[in-house]
Amino acid sequence: MIHGTETGGPDEADGTDPSGTDRGPGRSRLDAADKRIIALLQGNGRTSYTELAPQVGLSEASVRKRVQDLRRDQVIQIVAVTDPLQLGFSHEGMLAVHSVADPEGLADLLSDIEEVSFVVLVAGRYSILLEAVATDDNAFVNVIQRVRQLAHPARVDVLPYLMTRKQDYAWGVR
Repeated sequence: MIHGTETGGPDEADGTDPSGTDRGPGRSRLDAADKRIIALLQGNGRTSYTELAPQVGLSEASVRKRVQDLRRDQVIQIVAVTDPLQLGFSHEGMLAVHSVADPEGLADLLSDIEEVSFVVLVAGRYSILLEAVATDDNAFVNVIQRVRQLAHPARVDVLPYLMTRKQDYAWGVR
């Protein structure tokens, strides 16, 4: 998990670091340095550890360790965000699955579909929203049909994207 101090690490006896950070499974509290690293990487994911270190006030080795921990704990991913429609995919869209009995189980099945890049459980009219891409009409229809088969008897609404106006992941940290 994420360290509360530059040299601090988990206390093997109780799973907390010296600053008292909750280190249980799925629970990570980010300190100011972690948040600063994330904010800087959101601005430029290619920033080197050498460049990050003075801006965060830690050694290069400490920054490297923190970034590795953040990645391992799935707090961050460092990727190239692309527009699929400009990369040879002709179809991109949101599929909205109406109420289902076991949304978590269905979400797991939908997550296994290669063309699906995003799956979330939601409240309201829908149980699940997912984003899918396809290379042509037939591939898009096949993805839709596969989702409908897995979601049956629930209704699936298809919202094809016409144009991306904004895709920004630099919302910062709180």
